[in-house]
Amino acid sequence: GPEFPGGRRIRSSRKGAGSVFTAHTQHRKGAAKLRSLDFAERHGYIRGVVKAIEHDSGRGAPIAEIRFRHTHKYKTVTETVIAPEGLYTGQSIYCGAKAELAIGNVLPVGLMPEGSSVCNLESKVGDRGTLARAGGCYATIIAHNSEENRTRIKLPSGHKVVVPLAPAPWSASSLAV
Repeated sequence: GPEFPGGRRIRSSRKGAGSVFTAHTQHRKGAAKLRSLDFAERHGYIRGVVKAIEHDSGRGAPIAEIRFRHTHKYKTVTETVIAPEGLYTGQSIYCGAKAELAIGNVLPVGLMPEGSSVCNLESKVGDRGTLARAGGCYATIIAHNSEENRTRIKLPSGHKVVVPLAPAPWSASSLAV
């Protein structure tokens, strides 16, 4: 690596090796993602119950553990998502195209009115949430363009991006009405 002639390895070179320069990941709860888009979400809705809201080390936003019934088998499925402000334990949340616009619910971005504040937004269909995920962050829906099947979003940084519309393309967890 880059070294001084005859000297020891410089600090930036040592950082790649691990040792004391590694992140402490042993207490992390795992990846926080939205539910995978399935038949129930595309054509109706599915109900989940918030079982716990926890701090995740190394992350600014709190995470919520949500239990859903399995769509085909007799069992429950636990999903870990980023908790929007106003979510509480014991709350029923609804995910799907027919879910109503309320705090914690997940619905296609194209079905939300312009001016809605959203968090954990998908930038591509099925990526399970990549935009506006930090604590206290929200994106705002600016405009829908039904001819091009796109929605214009203002991100927390002020940058404006265009994401796929709906109902097939998926979206976000609504923060405020």
